[in-house]
Amino acid sequence: MRQLRTIAWNAFTELMRQPVFLLLMTCSSVFAVFLASTPYFGFGEDPKLVKDSVLATLLLVGLFGAVISASSSVAREIRTGTALAVLSKPVGRVVFLLGKFLGLALTLAVLTYVNLMSALVASKISFTAYGEADKTAFFLFTGAVALAFLLGGFSNYFLNRNFTSDAVSFVVILTTLAFFIIAQKERVGSMFEDHIDVDYRLIPAALLIFCAFLLLAGIALVCSTRLDVIPSLAICSLIFLLGLMSDFLFGRWAEPAWIAFPSQQSVQSAPFTFEQKSLLSAVIEQVDADDNKQMDASEMNAISQKDIQQMQEAGMGGQWWAQAIYAVIPNWQLFWLADALENEKVIPWSYVGRAFAYVFSYLGAIMLLAVVSFETRELS
Repeated sequence: MRQLRTIAWNAFTELMRQPVFLLLMTCSSVFAVFLASTPYFGFGEDPKLVKDSVLATLLLVGLFGAVISASSSVAREIRTGTALAVLSKPVGRVVFLLGKFLGLALTLAVLTYVNLMSALVASKISFTAYGEADKTAFFLFTGAVALAFLLGGFSNYFLNRNFTSDAVSFVVILTTLAFFIIAQKERVGSMFEDHIDVDYRLIPAALLIFCAFLLLAGIALVCSTRLDVIPSLAICSLIFLLGLMSDFLFGRWAEPAWIAFPSQQSVQSAPFTFEQKSLLSAVIEQVDADDNKQMDASEMNAISQKDIQQMQEAGMGGQWWAQAIYAVIPNWQLFWLADALENEKVIPWSYVGRAFAYVFSYLGAIMLLAVVSFETRELS
């Protein structure tokens, strides 16, 4: 356990010293606040556009950072021989990989936290077409980031400390302080009185995006045990794109036809033959006389076992190959719930808990695959 903590902390501090990590964290956070200070003329929907844009920025930057960090953390150490030097000590390969992933998870947590602070600030200072941009809050947040860089340069010049890691630490502290100042509108006078309150519903949304980071980081870690940074980035990008279209490419084939296409309108666009469409249409017509009405759960139960067996024999059940691919490739849409924040809707914390349970289960399988791949890797 001590070796695991040591490797994880070393991996965390090493990634914190990477200039690309500092660049991604500061640029994404400042850009998120900038988006909230830009007029959209969204006919009263400007705050929603801001939240969608901020969450999209958090997702894309975090996924890119997860792949780059995971790939460089393991692949570079294998290439430079550092991994061989570490494993020559009484450290197992399993402990080595787990420590690397834990350090990577801590790094992604820091990235998510800073971007969450910027997202909360953006939700506070977003304005409608009838308001004005909150320049005071914008310059307060960006000034905190600039001050963090100045303090990092000061510690590097006078104390001979690492600039990047100190700058990251100061960014975390000062952006948090800037958020609390901006959030407490009654303490800073009337300059915030025309703006909305902080939307804390973004917290569960950011946690779900953090789950996506962990998944892609685990996949990148598996690739980095065999491949270099660029091939790993290409494979992870392909998996990410396939996961975005997972429902369309595999989901409709994985589900039985009477679940994937429960209405007459959807049957017409189904990828079936004319005979299969006729059979499914006949079953739906028996269940619901209204062709334009979607079958609910109670009506679905009205389908007889004979009809289900007949459709399965006609090849309209879930395809095994689609079910396998649908289970292996993560569906990133499950972690992107920006639309759930419309009006007064909230993301249930029970859903967040189930998402983390799914992530831990998936990561268990991914880490097992990474260990098997790394055990047979020649490091010399």
